[in-house]
Amino acid sequence: MTAPVLTVDQVIDRMVGIATELPLTDGVAVFNAMYLTVTRLVRDHLAVAYFDDPATMAELDAVFAARYLTAVDDDRAGRSPAACWQPLFELRAAPHVHPLQFALAGMNAHIENDLPLSVLGTCRLTGRTPERLHADYLRINALLAQVEAQVRATLLPLGAGDPLLHIVGVWSIDRARDAAWASVLALWELRRVPPAYRAVADALSGSVGMVSRALLTPLSLG
Repeated sequence: MTAPVLTVDQVIDRMVGIATELPLTDGVAVFNAMYLTVTRLVRDHLAVAYFDDPATMAELDAVFAARYLTAVDDDRAGRSPAACWQPLFELRAAPHVHPLQFALAGMNAHIENDLPLSVLGTCRLTGRTPERLHADYLRINALLAQVEAQVRATLLPLGAGDPLLHIVGVWSIDRARDAAWASVLALWELRRVPPAYRAVADALSGSVGMVSRALLTPLSLG
């Protein structure tokens, strides 16, 4: 099931609504707060000639967000979210999982799985090739890196122990976005071979979900 494509402002309104419904300790709420910050930052940069093609970037932002919102809606309706999202929704109230782990697990699902599919969806909607989007894709890197650094600084406690540092240290936003772009190029070449495209996309969602589950490893057995 695919959520309707919203405007960036409508996406922000949805995320604000999600934030008001969930306790702050909920793992989905932790990711939602971070994603809301990113979306507001992108909206602000759409208005200041930051992107070469702001209209297409607004389209990408909305298509991208729709995948997260679909996961939220699926969970509310009692359906299983996509494999990449299942660990975050299943473990959102797990004990001994640090908030930073929830934030990174959500980013992993959204960037490594949803982003390449959203780039391809935007290409279909706008008639552009991935290469036409690449320069602006790289500009988003700086915005995401800025927010991720803020999240780490805010959520990573002083004197954090080795288990937490080990878990969060295995994930990098730069590597995630590089991997996402590699997936864009691979899936773009497979777009005319639907069975192969679906097989690779399904495998991607499953493997990304495995990494998210590892990121959500409890720090203690209690």
